[in-house]
This record gives sequence, structure tokens and C-alpha cells, in this order.
Amino acid sequence: MCRITAADKEAAVARFLQEFPRAPQAGRDHPALRGCDDIAWADFPGCPAGVGALLRGLLDPAAASEAERVLCNVLMDGVFRLGPAMPAALPFLLRLAADPAVPVRAGLVEVLLVVAELSHPVDGGGEQAIRVLGSDHDHPERALCRAVFAEHADLVRGLLDDRTLPDGFAPEERASLLMVAAP
Repeated sequence: MCRITAADKEAAVARFLQEFPRAPQAGRDHPALRGCDDIAWADFPGCPAGVGALLRGLLDPAAASEAERVLCNVLMDGVFRLGPAMPAALPFLLRLAADPAVPVRAGLVEVLLVVAELSHPVDGGGEQAIRVLGSDHDHPERALCRAVFAEHADLVRGLLDDRTLPDGFAPEERASLLMVAAP
């Protein structure tokens, strides 16, 4: 299984900051990011300290696309694995996706759809699902992400009702988001 190492994540953040040194200042006062600098991102296993800078970089039109790409790699531990920092980052991603002025808003909605899908419980899904995705017991970030979605259910419903999003939501995407946002 393809895994992204902590060193790879640190290097990706360093490259981003070198290429876009002003990007972390872009979203310094954005209300969706209140509190992101109070989180000790590096305390999460395999997570670099620069997550706050990447979140702010999502608001810089010149850097937003690269910030989104690097952030996704940093918050994931592999192709089908949410990283331990994802539940802490999820409220910020939800609030940013709800803001039509965010340059990569449609991309963030896609990220939320992936996180929602990967947050569904697996243990009842059969032996093959557990082999591929691991058991829920071994991946507490799934339940933590579901709790964040439920806590921010108003934002999820707002996204689902938002007619300004370019592609809207397929029925299965809508069902996935509603399922994880259910209390």
C-alpha cells in the first residue's frame, strides 16, 4: 500500500513555502481559519507543523491550487487512508468550502467528498473492505471525522443546497455527505 512518509510531507511543505513565501499571510484574518494556528499540527503522528500555512495558502489565488494539492497529501496517509490530523483540519476545510470567495472552493468540495467517503464505518463492510481500508478500531480518525461532519451539519447542508457550485452533487455524493453529517 502506498504510504506518504512524514519526511515526504515535511519536504512538500518546505517546497511549497519556498515557492510561495507570501501565501501563508493571505488568509491570516479569514474567519474560517480562526484557531488554526492554535493547533499543534506536528503533534499528530506524521504531520508537519506547516498545516496552518497550507490552510492559509488556500486563500492566495496564486498559490491556492498548489496549497490544496500539498495539503491533501499532508492530511492523507495513503491512497485510502485519512491521516490522524484530518479530523482537526476538517472544520477549517468545511468553513473554507462554504465560502464562495475561496479560489479552490470546488476542489475543497471534492476533498470533502473523499473524506466523507473514507469516513464511513468499515467493520460492517466485510472482510475485503477491512483488508483494503483497515478496521475502524485501527483508524479512529474515521469516527472523529464523522463527528466533525455531524458537528458542522449546517455547513454540509448549505453546501448541498448551494446552486453556485459548478457541478452540483451526484445522488451518491449527496447521500455520502448526509450520512456522515447525521448526528
